[in-house]
Amino acid sequence: MNGLSTMPTTAEQARHALLLLGRPASPRLLVDVHSALFDGDLSVPALAALRRDPASGLCAALTLDLTPARRLVALADWPVEQRIVTAAGQRADGLTAVIRVAEFVAMRPGAGRAAHRLLRALAEDVPHGPEALDLVAAARVALDAPELVAAIEADEPRRAAAVERARGLSQEQQLYGLPAVPHQRGGE
Repeated sequence: MNGLSTMPTTAEQARHALLLLGRPASPRLLVDVHSALFDGDLSVPALAALRRDPASGLCAALTLDLTPARRLVALADWPVEQRIVTAAGQRADGLTAVIRVAEFVAMRPGAGRAAHRLLRALAEDVPHGPEALDLVAAARVALDAPELVAAIEADEPRRAAAVERARGLSQEQQLYGLPAVPHQRGGE
């Protein structure tokens, strides 16, 4: 045995899943997507070990205050605009990811049971998704819902301000966020 492996590395496997989803995602979702649709042995612990490794090409998604978003992994080569998340933006990104995964599975005539189980699990996050005949159509309707569109528009000024602040940070801070400042007692 020569020790060479054709198995993609953990970082490459995470990259495949993130590129398909097109948005920051939790390690659990990355593992579920990758194991259902690609070959490999991606695991949550392996992803956790890579999250702060600059060589991995992975980094943290950022909140509006530019701290790392809880348990969200992103690609380091995505622009900061794509890595800053808001609640409404995450909802829209999640619906868009469902569309992308469903269309990917539809293009694969030999998609197995794992892919269909993944789609059923993703359908749970789409209004009327579990009973929808067309998951993509249900996700698009939810994406165009006036409440979601209004919430995204309301978030946009704060999101744009966060993007502008992020541009003034060091490269490392843009990738991994600012440290959270502990709450001080007695302050204003």
